[in-house]
Amino acid sequence: MEVRIALLGEVVAHVGGQRVDLGPAKQRCVLAALAVDLDRAVSVTRLAERVWGARPPLRARDTLSSYVSRLRRLGVVLDRRSGGYALVVEDDAVDLHRFRALCAQARRAGDDRAAALLTEALGLWRGDPLGGLDGDWAAGERDRLRQERLGVESELTDVRLRLGQGAGLVAELSARVVEHPLDERVAAQYLLALYRAGRAADALEHYRGLHARLVDELGTDPGPALRELHGRILNGDPALTGPVRATLAVTPRQLPAAPAPFVGRHHELDRLDAALAQSGGTVVISAIAGAGGIGKTWLALHWAHRNLDRFPDGQLFVDLRGFSPDGTPITSAAAVRGFLDALGADPAKIPVDPHAQAALFRSLVADKRVLVVLDNAADTGQVADLLPGTSCTVLVTSRNRLTGLITGHSAQHLPLDTLADPEARALLTDRLGADRIAAEPAAVTELIALCGGFPLALCIIAGHAADGRPLAALVADLREFGLVALDDGDPAASLPAVFSWSYRALTEPQARLFALLGVAPGPDIGLAGAAALAGLPPVRVRALLRELEQASLVAQDAAGRYGMHDLIRRFAVDQAEQLDTGAALRRLTAFHLHTGHAGNLLLHPYVTPIDLDPLPDDVRPVALTDDTAALAWFDAEHACLLAAVDAALERGDDLVVWQLAWTLNNYHFRRGDRHNQLAVWGHALAAAQRLDDPAAQILAHRNVGRANADVDRPEEAMDHLYQALELAGRTGARADEAHTHHALTWSWIQRGDDQRALEHGEASLAIHRTLGNPAWEADALNAVGWCAARLGRHDYAREQCRAALDLHRRHQDRDGEADTLDSLGFIDHQTGNHEDAVEHYTAAVALYGELGNTYQAVNTLDRLAESLSALGRPDAARDAWQEAETLYRAQQRGEEADEVLRKLAALG
Repeated sequence: MEVRIALLGEVVAHVGGQRVDLGPAKQRCVLAALAVDLDRAVSVTRLAERVWGARPPLRARDTLSSYVSRLRRLGVVLDRRSGGYALVVEDDAVDLHRFRALCAQARRAGDDRAAALLTEALGLWRGDPLGGLDGDWAAGERDRLRQERLGVESELTDVRLRLGQGAGLVAELSARVVEHPLDERVAAQYLLALYRAGRAADALEHYRGLHARLVDELGTDPGPALRELHGRILNGDPALTGPVRATLAVTPRQLPAAPAPFVGRHHELDRLDAALAQSGGTVVISAIAGAGGIGKTWLALHWAHRNLDRFPDGQLFVDLRGFSPDGTPITSAAAVRGFLDALGADPAKIPVDPHAQAALFRSLVADKRVLVVLDNAADTGQVADLLPGTSCTVLVTSRNRLTGLITGHSAQHLPLDTLADPEARALLTDRLGADRIAAEPAAVTELIALCGGFPLALCIIAGHAADGRPLAALVADLREFGLVALDDGDPAASLPAVFSWSYRALTEPQARLFALLGVAPGPDIGLAGAAALAGLPPVRVRALLRELEQASLVAQDAAGRYGMHDLIRRFAVDQAEQLDTGAALRRLTAFHLHTGHAGNLLLHPYVTPIDLDPLPDDVRPVALTDDTAALAWFDAEHACLLAAVDAALERGDDLVVWQLAWTLNNYHFRRGDRHNQLAVWGHALAAAQRLDDPAAQILAHRNVGRANADVDRPEEAMDHLYQALELAGRTGARADEAHTHHALTWSWIQRGDDQRALEHGEASLAIHRTLGNPAWEADALNAVGWCAARLGRHDYAREQCRAALDLHRRHQDRDGEADTLDSLGFIDHQTGNHEDAVEHYTAAVALYGELGNTYQAVNTLDRLAESLSALGRPDAARDAWQEAETLYRAQQRGEEADEVLRKLAALG
């Protein structure tokens, strides 16, 4: 008998053309809960949650069984499948699925046909969906369906507008804007319909009212598309045909490749489509949750690639590593910084404070149609700062149900379950071919059952079956290892069984590299690092990595670095217990240290090198040619270097800890990464103390002091610097003593004691003159000159700075040259030589710009404006101060920025 079920109104069913009594509300809810997931198994646990909520009664399973029996007696076909039930009817038999099928056809059709199809789809609605049902699941599903309907209504309106209609839509849209007053898509349609109806004045009045309401209620202006449409109406544009999109000047395209093959997930894809359809002008967040290996990222990427045209302003992607086996998720601050770079933010104007960076990110994507994919999140806190403010769409994947994201940010919760048997079969067919599947039907059926519908497990098995081995042999192996833990939704204890078989199929070199990759510190690894880890030539390691990638055990990202799914990595770590990994990790450490040592010297040629152990014969460091190459290498390896510090701490290798801190020192300075600088040098200081190495302790105390000063902790800074000075004096480390005096010079200037600063500067200079290093002597000369100028000793100050400038230029130290030009400008200004001051300041600003030193550049720019003002050039001074105020704000230097505003006000 034919069965038809209606969900788009009161929940009813007709069997054989006659309406049947579906019984009490809970029994009707069972039918509805199965009907929304048509022909897909819904587990008993999930079904109970849908019917009773988070705390079902003790006899829920028995009661569900009773409800199912009664529905079957009515003629409804309900199959028992893998721990749950599935409703078995044709898609057309459920009005919701008929509705979605018609909408899908419309999106592939021309406008005339699309209008008819969408009209037919909307005609299926008979009122509020899931009528007569209560409970959290029904309420949430009802709200999603309402939004889905609104999206389709808007789609139909767009089609009708493209067909030239307008006046006939006014009445319909006037009711819709009352129901959805802040929906900018609906508003734009209403404005255009009014305009086409000859009611331009009414359209402009509605825009003014919407603008005022948005400002009052949301604190925002209408988006760019609505603003542009308003302008065209205002100007009487006769060519108005549809909405106008704005595009970003920099369009990021960060999505990894779409998964292939991709099967099933039709319901989830429809849910994501519905969320996007109702987006309007507000941010839409969909949180995809499920167990590891369930296919969350696959779903997100497949949907994203399928909807690329909906996001003309770009796509951002980050793996947050919330469930990384090394316990080091990516911080939201690091992810925000990556997004800022992808969006083309000027590095000179990126603020230091993480909260300010997050605010800048939201500003850059405001009113843009950007997709943000946040993969593998640990919790809501990791995600919150990565959420745009308006207009964008966000996909979040996590093993946890992100309750805070759902309740606090109105995220659409999308739980992801295992693949149904037909979908699992389709995946294997795509990978192995229809002939292989047809040749061993019993083995295929058992393979699917043993894998429990987990996409990752199915893909690994398919990869190993591709060599022609009989599927029955795979079944025997899998039966031996078992996947029983999949029944309760926790794959952690059973997916390793699949990995065990995969591992056994590897050659010895492949298996060895696979295990070593598991213990390598950091989230990923480059080819050169993997070669060092393995102690093999890069060309051989590249081939092995390609083979592991083909076996679905490693993945290569767009930057050419290799990583593992976290569950696979856990298994690799277990296999590494059978190996002596000490030598491999020592090789990788040597690779990091020797390459980093060379890079650090390129970033600051006058730094004193440190002694490293000889490079092993089978390790080849990266040959860095200049500071640009050094920065690029540090950028790629930074997370791994920080992880290497943690690993060295864990195994008690104190020498490596402080050596790694040394290699990272100038990179952290160049990138302005003050907090990591402080953390790493803090570890290095403790390590140096355990080593009882005075030289290492001096260096660590000095850099911990500098790092504390950079994060505005002056007392801690002074304490560490004086400890460094005392230890250097006691051990006769003259160069360290001089460097520490130099650091104290600037610390005392920060404290406002110029005389104490000058004393330390002269002490530094006196020592450096005995050491024979012109670059160090020049730095000390400039420091002495600066302090003397602040004390009014201008002739002495100029003499020191001119000597410093000569040495800097003779030895091509451009950093020092810029610093000294600034000092000379300061001296000229104080002595009334404002033309000379402008010349020196201008040269310093230009050189700082070439070096990317925006922190010093803005200080000099501020002083340049002072000299320009003194020369009676107010326009030039105003320009310089306005630029300085902007840069101060970007660097979170509020006091300096406010002082500049006072100077601008005084300028008039």
